Amino acid sequence: MKRNPDMTQPPHQAQLADELIDAESDIVPPPAPAPRPAKGSAFLLAASLVLIAFNLRPALTSLSPVLPEIMQDRGLTATDMSLLTTLPVLCLGLFAPLAPHLARRYGTERAILYLLVVLALGTMLRGFGSVPALVTGALLAGAAIGIVNVLLPGLVKRDFPHRAALMTGLYTMALCAGAASAAGATLPLKAQLGNSWPAALAVWAVPLVVTIFIWTPQALGLRHGRGRTAFTVRGLWRDRLAWQITLFMGLQSALAYSVFGWLVPILRERGLNPVTAGLAVSVSILCQVAASLVAPSLATLGRDQRLCNLLGIGITLVGLMGLLFTPLSWIWPWAVLLGIGQGSLISIALTIIVLRAPDAHVAAHLSGMVQSVGYVLAAIGPLLVGPLHSWTGDWSAVGIMFVLLSIGVAIFGLGAGRDRLVGVVSMPVPSSPVSPAEKKKS
Repeated sequence: MKRNPDMTQPPHQAQLADELIDAESDIVPPPAPAPRPAKGSAFLLAASLVLIAFNLRPALTSLSPVLPEIMQDRGLTATDMSLLTTLPVLCLGLFAPLAPHLARRYGTERAILYLLVVLALGTMLRGFGSVPALVTGALLAGAAIGIVNVLLPGLVKRDFPHRAALMTGLYTMALCAGAASAAGATLPLKAQLGNSWPAALAVWAVPLVVTIFIWTPQALGLRHGRGRTAFTVRGLWRDRLAWQITLFMGLQSALAYSVFGWLVPILRERGLNPVTAGLAVSVSILCQVAASLVAPSLATLGRDQRLCNLLGIGITLVGLMGLLFTPLSWIWPWAVLLGIGQGSLISIALTIIVLRAPDAHVAAHLSGMVQSVGYVLAAIGPLLVGPLHSWTGDWSAVGIMFVLLSIGVAIFGLGAGRDRLVGVVSMPVPSSPVSPAEKKKS
């Protein structure tokens, strides 16, 4: 058992890339050791993980471009649509704690496989176009994504321990590419599919089905281990710094998912062509890729990350205000600026989880707290956008909400950015031995 000190130097950048994957991976220890993939299968495994990551965002960003059509065809209000865009984000946090149980019961690879099937079913359900189908699809997709979000990065570190930085970069780029593709391509797909928005939403199940076929033989051909040593962390939920990190992550995520869910309808109502509006959001998301790769290195150059956090939220807010209130001729520089700001914020937020934890076990527990609470908090953003617009008749109140959220991000970013460690106690808890029957069953 050990007591963590109050202050420390940031970890060396060479260790940071490895630990960063753990920080987003699990609420309990990372997956059990598995045989290293042979050279012939390593490429297939890496490609499969990238494909899985690509499929974790289209269900969240494909709905936004066709929100006006859904409201018109189904007679839904802006408040109704806020609930629909909020459901999957809320599920990201509510279902994340199930990840360790599913990994222990089925193995990480099989659990991901089963959840990909659930995600595909949720995506296909949107093709029916009815309100119950849209709601059920949102619940299934959000639950599956929330759990895979926790499982996948730990798998990346386990199977690619010497290429963790490269795989982390590919994983991040795949997430952003999936989000950008859905934001930019859903409306063109709608035009190609008989102007049917249900078909345009359901078609994002196609890359999921392809990924499932590729992943199935790899997942079913592996055995998973049980009976490993776990670590318990005490005092985390009472630690002030842990809550500052959680609120920093949650509030910046509220801004991010407001953009995912509502920026296309906002730009369309302002008079922008629907396809151009989707493309603008797609460009903004793609700009997050470069920012998310560069920002962590810059953030670790100094002793703390307070200035980086303030710069990130400042750039984000300027981009948002520009897209909401300035002439549409300026849309492209504002979209790029927004992408740089948001990509920096999310990558620095994940980096801070590592910097504020003294070891990988505390980082895993802190990540679990941040994801479960942070994503629930993030649902506030898209939930409030629709009602605020309905009550006021314009986007001014939404702009004020973005400013208030940004102030919260800045305040908690100052606290989370300090060069300190969370004050917790971590200690090993040996798990129960595996019986011969369980070994045979697994």
